Amino acid sequence: MSAYRGPEPISPDRLEILPATTDRWPDVVALLGGDGDRGCWCQAWRGSDSPLGRGDPARNQMLLRSQLANDDFAPGLIAYLDGEPVGWCGLGPRTAMPRLVRSRTIPSVDDLPVWSIGCFRIRVGYRRRGVARALLAGAVEYARQMAAPAVEAYPIDAEGARVDVGFGFVGFTSTFEAAGFRRVVVTDAHSAGRVRWLMRLDLTS
Repeated sequence: MSAYRGPEPISPDRLEILPATTDRWPDVVALLGGDGDRGCWCQAWRGSDSPLGRGDPARNQMLLRSQLANDDFAPGLIAYLDGEPVGWCGLGPRTAMPRLVRSRTIPSVDDLPVWSIGCFRIRVGYRRRGVARALLAGAVEYARQMAAPAVEAYPIDAEGARVDVGFGFVGFTSTFEAAGFRRVVVTDAHSAGRVRWLMRLDLTS
């Protein structure tokens, strides 16, 4: 009997990573509109009038749709496989995320106008196949194009354990380290009962 090898990896050159824009709204809905998203619509850090984006899902949806029309930057990136949306990465300037700026658990280590990666959302059937890695590479490149001096993220260290996808939306330290991010400081934030690290990749060198 052959050993189980996990899901078949997707070659990075088959994935297209594009900014989320108004004309791609149906694809955003396909990725974020499922029951598993709990109505967040990538608003956990962006808004200022309800705790952690857990306000009315319809309002959160409306807010994200309006953010897609932002001329300054896209609030997220979409991964496509053969034209099908398979993954989402929420990102943006840290200064554009009021709750993150005011966070008591995730510190600002300096005044550098960094970009922050908030979450990943990978569709069922495409998880653990390299979509998140491709989205992370796309996020770094997009932030670089937008003249960001650095990119931050706040993932967990799974320490070899299997973590439920519902808690792994913040990403894993191993994924970010493989992309060149360095660990800066342990935060007071947690996910899946594990501490979250503040990790950073400098883009100015």
